[in-house]
Amino acid sequence: MSRIELLRLHRIDMPLVRPFRTSFGEQRARDVLLVEVVTDAGTSGWGECVAMEWPGYSYEYVDGAVDVLAEHLIPTVLQDRECHPVAAHDRMSRLMGHPMAKASLETAILDAWLREQGRSLGDYLGAVKDAVDCGVSVGIPSSIDALLAEVGSYIDAGYRRIKLKIEPGWDVEAVRAVRETWPDIPLQTDANQAYTRNDADVLAAMDPYDLLLVEQPLPEDDLLGHAQLAQRLETPVCLDESILSVATADSAIAFGATSVINIKPGRVGGYLEAKAIHDLCAERGVPVWCGGMLETGIGRAANVALAALPGFALPGDTSASSRYYAVDVTPPFVLDDGRLRVPTGPGIGVDPIPELLAEFTTWSAVIPAR
Repeated sequence: MSRIELLRLHRIDMPLVRPFRTSFGEQRARDVLLVEVVTDAGTSGWGECVAMEWPGYSYEYVDGAVDVLAEHLIPTVLQDRECHPVAAHDRMSRLMGHPMAKASLETAILDAWLREQGRSLGDYLGAVKDAVDCGVSVGIPSSIDALLAEVGSYIDAGYRRIKLKIEPGWDVEAVRAVRETWPDIPLQTDANQAYTRNDADVLAAMDPYDLLLVEQPLPEDDLLGHAQLAQRLETPVCLDESILSVATADSAIAFGATSVINIKPGRVGGYLEAKAIHDLCAERGVPVWCGGMLETGIGRAANVALAALPGFALPGDTSASSRYYAVDVTPPFVLDDGRLRVPTGPGIGVDPIPELLAEFTTWSAVIPAR
């Protein structure tokens, strides 16, 4: 087995093709941290940290991820330099929190390990599809007209599901407008924790519009509130931010707080935990789908592989590269009849294009293994 020779951290600046606003803030660019693991055989493995520039969606943010990786997670993994994802996962589990930082390092190690075996991530995880249905997440725009124009462009592009970001004051009217314009398009909403238990009537007012689900309406720690809301709504309640591990998924299902789960590998600490949550939900008969965090091609490739597992019954946020970036750091993922192909090359199946990586990089660091 190869050993880790060094690691590189690459911080890149990726402008978005349009501002993306949610209930917790607006983004015009992505400050992305990429982790590269290099083995003593010369193999590079890649992982993407999905933390944002500021602690809005999560307590994790890019500066913090750089610090915890360099000062704690990487030294912990390098204690024996073993390039093995399970060993890295077990070592990092001794440290509390920081799942997005952990996921980026674990994925880079997993990628390098699989590349040296000539095995794809999809094969390793248990993918059963060679292409996955794609949905798209629509931010909160300036007006209903702007919303309809943006949704129309995505439907014309072939996306198979539309997700509307909502918040108090931007919910029922927006959902009604989209549903009346496109009566048959699969449609769901995402609140990113913007509502409280007192908003049940507003959330119930969207029941008539035949939504696939409402995602994370209440704060992440309010499982009781979600369970009560699930009893009140006809629309299925889906949890996102509340799902941090197999244990939290198990509890949420048992408490009746959710009937659908959004699995985001970065949020749960990596693809090993994501696979375990998928397996638990399959046992419980709970459908899952793959969420997105505006990933570059590095994170997108791995997410598409995960979304090819059998329990992923709903289209995820695995959009084409052009949804967010005019130019991606990898060869672009291109929609084909509303689907993306699952990479079949070793590991995650894609690499950054060196010239583009250099162009986008704002900071980098090399961490030797010894």
